[in-house]
Amino acid sequence: MESSERDPIGLVGLGLMGSAVAPRLMAHGYPLVVWNRTRDKADDWIERGATWSDNPFAECRRVILCLYSSEVVAEVLGKWLPTIRSGQIVIDTTTGEPAESRVWEQRLATRGTGYLDAPISGSSQQTRDGQATVIASGNRETFDACADLWPVLGKRVFYVGACGNAANMKLVSNLVLGLNRAALAEGLTLAERLGIDSHQALAVLHGSAAYSQQMDTKGDKMVNRDYATQAKLSQHLKDLRLILKAAHSVGMHPALVDVHRQLLERGEAMGLGELDNSAVIEVVRSLANDDPLGIRDRSGS
Repeated sequence: MESSERDPIGLVGLGLMGSAVAPRLMAHGYPLVVWNRTRDKADDWIERGATWSDNPFAECRRVILCLYSSEVVAEVLGKWLPTIRSGQIVIDTTTGEPAESRVWEQRLATRGTGYLDAPISGSSQQTRDGQATVIASGNRETFDACADLWPVLGKRVFYVGACGNAANMKLVSNLVLGLNRAALAEGLTLAERLGIDSHQALAVLHGSAAYSQQMDTKGDKMVNRDYATQAKLSQHLKDLRLILKAAHSVGMHPALVDVHRQLLERGEAMGLGELDNSAVIEVVRSLANDDPLGIRDRSGS
């Protein structure tokens, strides 16, 4: 469609992910209506042609949420709930509580409004480059009504059924993703301690059976100590706590996730929380000479 034929899209939240989604929408010709809890974050997008609104639901049939947590979603949607109308659609990309996604689907359904939980798997840079993965769940007709938006939000899109499934699947994805990143950090640190050049070690790992995409996105950042933020260390710690809560609810106690949580809590204590999550390697480096997590004691070695 030509730009003039596209409906405006509301975008709520202009943090790392929202600021990656915004240029994607604008590049594909969607008139963009924005809102953020701190107004000044919207200034750059308004200069680029977006429109500010005190309530995007008053102006847009479809509104995308890019917020930090389920608590923030509840705060924002709760404020606007009386103005949300039948036929509107909420696309919630927040990595949050699966149970809260189901609550919002049911609550909005009473107003005739569609709700999809559709978290984005990938860093803000991958999202900006159109290389992220979208995991979506909710009513199938509502999902199909957003078919034009899915290729804008991600390179790959997976529809996984009933509302809440996508939020759960994002936690599973983040579990594996985070452990890949932590394993890479520990491997590179061991290589450094063994006297192997870290750039060479990364090249070997990249060309071996140990390869993961984290080597593409985080490897150079780790060896160059470049922690410009694509996704915050503290945000992944928030996700790990959600993962543990979900696992405990079904009687599972994932040991690796718990150790990873302790690593990132140490990272926050070191002042690394606002840095990119690749800064986990600094935590691993700090642990190289001691064992404050008690891992050696628990393993008996």
